[in-house]
Amino acid sequence: MILKELLEHFDIDVDLPDYLLNQRFNEVFLDGDLTIKDNAFHIAVTTRQDVTHNMFINPDSEFPVTILSELPNGRLNGMKFPQTEHVGIPIDRL
Repeated sequence: MILKELLEHFDIDVDLPDYLLNQRFNEVFLDGDLTIKDNAFHIAVTTRQDVTHNMFINPDSEFPVTILSELPNGRLNGMKFPQTEHVGIPIDRL
């Protein structure tokens, strides 16, 4: 699933770079819960394996899309995607 499809699924209308709109993300987010605060969007879903996946969409941020997953052992894993196209930055490098 690409981000543009996820935005359509949740009826989110934001301006994001084209490369992000065509970026592939896990379909698990389609089953997530959406919260909105000040033009920032948060989609969260917990899988059967007790992994909580979070997608933060903030179009005005230096990193408009952030993926953060919390594993059952409490460790965090994720990626931040910048406004300009290049490989995302793993959370542990920020």
